[in-house]
Amino acid sequence: MSELQIYLIVIGLVVILLVLGFNWFQDRRVRQRMQAQMPVIEQDPLLTESGAIGDARREPGLGGFSAGGINVSERISASEHPDGLLDAQEPDPSTEIVIEIAFQGPMLGEDLLPLVHPLRTAGRKAVRIFAQDTEGQLHPAIDAGVSYDAVHLAVLLANRSGALSAIEWSQIWNRAQSLAEQLECSIEGPDQQKVLDLASRLDDMCAGLDTQVGLTLLMGANHPVSDVTNAAENMGFVPANGQLVWLGEYGLVCFSLARSDAESFDAGMAGVDRLSLLLDVPCSPADTRAFGKMVDVGFELARRVGAELVDDQGRPVQQGSDAVIDERLKTLYQQLEQAGLAAGSPRARRVFA
Repeated sequence: MSELQIYLIVIGLVVILLVLGFNWFQDRRVRQRMQAQMPVIEQDPLLTESGAIGDARREPGLGGFSAGGINVSERISASEHPDGLLDAQEPDPSTEIVIEIAFQGPMLGEDLLPLVHPLRTAGRKAVRIFAQDTEGQLHPAIDAGVSYDAVHLAVLLANRSGALSAIEWSQIWNRAQSLAEQLECSIEGPDQQKVLDLASRLDDMCAGLDTQVGLTLLMGANHPVSDVTNAAENMGFVPANGQLVWLGEYGLVCFSLARSDAESFDAGMAGVDRLSLLLDVPCSPADTRAFGKMVDVGFELARRVGAELVDDQGRPVQQGSDAVIDERLKTLYQQLEQAGLAAGSPRARRVFA
């Protein structure tokens, strides 16, 4: 082997080591930035009072709700709003991971829009797309007439389907990489294992906070769907995605009314003999009488349609029984607030979707 070949081999090894070192530094910087935004949990939310490990991301429900909850020593900052209900106009580092695609030069929004459309989901996780204009400002919507020099893909780390999986991450990464290759531009993102670790951590925290409370209206016999719909709408319910919802301040859903057969209120003319009222605690705004208000509305609707209001055990709901559950929900609202997932906030609605 000639002296020149030896020199070339040595130079090649040095270049490889420099590239590996740079990648390690970039990954470490991303991880530190993400961890700085995540809450530090002193007590595992999946531990029961006896210390046993609970189920990973169970179906939400009131049963088994503990007043103990979790302790969070570092709170995730909430969006700026009197009630914390407006979304930040940028990716959320505490619940999303970012893939950045930087173009070689400015690109018009009208050309960019069809290219990023396939990037809006990663399996069962939502992906928010932010476009960076030529002045470095991020925008949550792409304007056809504006030029951009990069897009940031904010991939949700966890929701009610569970933590972001390796398959879901690979899916969105491969799509983003294909776009980068198509445009001959650069792409940056964190290491997969670090993404999965952050996703698992967020999912574990949310599992102990996921609560829904339901009531049922038993009508005894089939009632025309139109009669039920008219009665509910006359009380103030509003149609939404085949259900009827009760809105509070800022147009947020407080609780919903659905057919117990899971059919849409718009589906055909068949009758219905039972209805379901549901309070989705993390996704509805905090209220000292959140459950009590749903009970009040439930009693009135039951009177109008000739039904009996029962709990999830099939027992008739008694006047005044809502106070106990509302007291328990106050603790949960506090836990959600401490975890940076204020009830009804955009962040909570994304994670508990």
